[in-house]
Amino acid sequence: MRSFTDAQKRPWNIEINVAAIKRVRDGAGVDLYALIDDGAKPLGELLGDPVKLVEVLYVLCAGRVEELGLQPEDFGAAFDGDALEAASEAFTEELVNFFPSRGRAILQKLKKKGQELGTKLIAQADAKLDQLDLDSLVATLSGSSGPPPASSGLTPAA
Repeated sequence: MRSFTDAQKRPWNIEINVAAIKRVRDGAGVDLYALIDDGAKPLGELLGDPVKLVEVLYVLCAGRVEELGLQPEDFGAAFDGDALEAASEAFTEELVNFFPSRGRAILQKLKKKGQELGTKLIAQADAKLDQLDLDSLVATLSGSSGPPPASSGLTPAA
């Protein structure tokens, strides 16, 4: 079982087992077992769709949701970027641990490579931002390539 905290500082537990897979399939229309098909492309799509991911989390956390008397909108409103990132991480770890040990090692390696890729992409974007020449960018966006031309003296004074 994995845990995360929402933006309201409420703790949530995620547990993926066969019963949970059935609940999510019936309640959110997502087959958790199939998320690793096609090189885990469906998992990437789910993690890239915050609305669908929170819908899946809502089903996985249904018992606690009911205890707190939350509506789906209330549950969804408790996810800012940090809470969504924490929930995604907990969900992914729990999903990986659901699978049999022989497949788990591959999924863990895939997850690690994805994290490394994300780290490298962020570092690359950061380096490009550091190299950005704002004066050149302004000139490009304004359609000029340098300072305005000097007056030729042929224009009459006003």
